[in-house]
Amino acid sequence: MFIVFLFQYFGLSEYLSLDFIKQNQARFQEYYNQNTAITLTIFFLIYVISTALSLPGAAVLTLAAGALFGLVIGTIIVSFASTIGATLAFFSSRFLLRSYVEERFKKYIDPINHGIKKEGSFYLFTLRLIPIFPFFVINLVMGITKISTIKYFIVSQIGMLAGTIVYVNAGLQLGQIDSLGGILSFKLMASFSLLGVFPLIAKKIVSIIKSNKVYAGYKKPKNLEYNMVVIGAGSAGLVTAYISSAVKAKVALIEKNKMGGDCLNTGCVPSKAIIKSAKLAYQMKNANKYGLEEVTPNFKFKNVMNRVHNVIAKIEPHDSIERYSDLGVECIKGAAKIISPWEVEVNGKVLTTKNITIATGASPFVPPIPGLEKIIPLTSENLWQLENLPNRMIVLGGGPIGCEMAQSFNRLGSQVTQIEMNNRIMGIEDPEVSSIIEGKFKSEGVNVLTDHKAKEIIIEDGRKYLVAEFHGKDVKIEFDEILVAVGRKANIKGFGAEELGIRLRENHTIDANDYLQTNFPNIYVCGDVTGPFQLTHTASHQAWYCAVNALFGKFKKFKVDYSVIPWATYSDPEVASVGLNEQRAKRDGIDYELTTYGIDDLDRAIADSEEYGVVRVLTVPGTDKILGATIVGNHASDLLLEFIAAMKHGFGLNKILSTIHIYPTMGEANKYLAGNWKKNHTSEMIFKILTKYNEWNR
Repeated sequence: MFIVFLFQYFGLSEYLSLDFIKQNQARFQEYYNQNTAITLTIFFLIYVISTALSLPGAAVLTLAAGALFGLVIGTIIVSFASTIGATLAFFSSRFLLRSYVEERFKKYIDPINHGIKKEGSFYLFTLRLIPIFPFFVINLVMGITKISTIKYFIVSQIGMLAGTIVYVNAGLQLGQIDSLGGILSFKLMASFSLLGVFPLIAKKIVSIIKSNKVYAGYKKPKNLEYNMVVIGAGSAGLVTAYISSAVKAKVALIEKNKMGGDCLNTGCVPSKAIIKSAKLAYQMKNANKYGLEEVTPNFKFKNVMNRVHNVIAKIEPHDSIERYSDLGVECIKGAAKIISPWEVEVNGKVLTTKNITIATGASPFVPPIPGLEKIIPLTSENLWQLENLPNRMIVLGGGPIGCEMAQSFNRLGSQVTQIEMNNRIMGIEDPEVSSIIEGKFKSEGVNVLTDHKAKEIIIEDGRKYLVAEFHGKDVKIEFDEILVAVGRKANIKGFGAEELGIRLRENHTIDANDYLQTNFPNIYVCGDVTGPFQLTHTASHQAWYCAVNALFGKFKKFKVDYSVIPWATYSDPEVASVGLNEQRAKRDGIDYELTTYGIDDLDRAIADSEEYGVVRVLTVPGTDKILGATIVGNHASDLLLEFIAAMKHGFGLNKILSTIHIYPTMGEANKYLAGNWKKNHTSEMIFKILTKYNEWNR
């Protein structure tokens, strides 16, 4: 960076400008004709040094090579000089500047490492052919990968050759202009047109190479019956099928279990239903908060579960075969199997299709705890078949599902122990947020045990115990039922993905590019089976990209946008987040300012006897641009919508502050937060001037 500064400071960059070279072209040409070897050597060294030091001007030097030396010699000189210079930069990064590169270019390191790991040298070839990152960044970051020097040199030279020829040819045509009319010459216009379209041509070439490689050995059917076949009728699959059908594509939707997937049948919907019943029971037991007599809620747990299933039944028509058939989707009940990139077998019949979308979702992950096989553990799938309220219940896991169910079953009357192996529950949130929720749980009687690692299940005299390790010592906890809520695993087996060779990530989710294509370009994937967010609304969000890219990608493809992804945990109080929080900002080295507002000060919260929680917002230092927001409080998931809209549509805290909010509402918390930010960013000098002005005015 210091060398680049000196280069700019002393005005050396003007000598690598197109204007300077054009003005002195005749002199250069004359010197070259008289001193050919010396000129080529000096030019070669200048090019190598400028590339090695990442100095600006490589494009101009390439054009100059064409103007001075012609197409053949210019291409040879630039090809070797650029590759040698790039290799020297590669060496400097590997052996001298590793720490600097890791710090300065860390946002590029993970995607480049991922690409090298996934595609090897071909990834470097594509970067050279289609530079999605600046060339100097590629030179430096490649130095800290494991690619060998000789492989880096050869692949770089081959990859940059086509672009070099295009640029040198453009320089050749530019150098031949000797009048104003020459600007409009066909050769010059064609050369610069080629400069513009070359990235598109290169991209198409890479796509063809990849396609030919992955489709080798498969014969595409001459006639295709469907535009889209979707496997899985959860949120991701339903929305993919709906959008595809809405644009008049012929769509088949295959589901082997229930329409609606996990969200409707075992996840979002039933959990919210039981949360509501549990909250009402809690409010009845604490009616004195509202000036009423305390009431012990009398209920049959079976009736609570019946209500849960009734809620599911009321929502079922939204995701039913009948509804989607009316929307033009052919719904097929059965187990799908992909037998080729264009063929899906179901119920003994082979469907041929232009595109396939995998939306098979995820299932509860049950860890291999010794002794667990002796019992039938509860998961989010079979929890809803309980008919009797457990007296003693263990909840394994401190994530969203574990927290929601631990609090709910405790409120309904179970003695709940929540086990978390890390040092706090809700680990994805900031420690201050986790502390609020843990404190609330403990105040209600949930036995929250952090830093406890489940070791084994034992049965003694017919009684069941979990043995957990805590700071090197064993702790025995008796239970009647144990709910395992330690995460979810993608459903990647049983539908032909393994046999076809669809690529997986290390975390055993299906790998996809920015357009949600698998390694087979016509096979797309969305939802929990690919991640990175296992959220219903994110699955629906991804589904739009799958449908649009698959059906219209030949004209325009859209990269999936994860910039504003909200989520919520429906504990009481709720926790809702979007964007960055403090721990992620610190992890990623992102500068921020934190503004908070305590909901215990909010009039509506006080009136509702719900005066607990906080609003936390991260902004770009010195500005009102929102980087992320977290709300802990009653209806936090609803309150967060204002910050989601602000981040998505680019308005900041000043706009929120200037917006009228209804009084008294929980939503005013957002405005008061914005007011705190404004106060913190108003100079004390302004207040002093205003004080003096008002004194004078009196």
